[in-house]
Amino acid sequence: MVTISMFYGIIISMFFRDNRQHKLPHIHAKYQNDSAIFSLLDGEIVEGMLKKPQLRLVQAWITIHADELLADWDLAVDGKSMYKIEPLK
Repeated sequence: MVTISMFYGIIISMFFRDNRQHKLPHIHAKYQNDSAIFSLLDGEIVEGMLKKPQLRLVQAWITIHADELLADWDLAVDGKSMYKIEPLK
């Protein structure tokens, strides 16, 4: 697992070659004891749960960085190093 961004206590990560279980581009978000998997295609939760404020922050961040996230996803699927992505400020 590689942490690609952190903001407001939320940790965003991707796993190498993690395209088997969910079969769609996604990220893992963790905030305190909650965690969720978000689709990069529409920003919706695929699995898990985050509280509404953190949910909205992650969805906004996905929208802002969609192209970078999909580029990182392609790298991750190929087992290559991913780039850090600018956090929300």
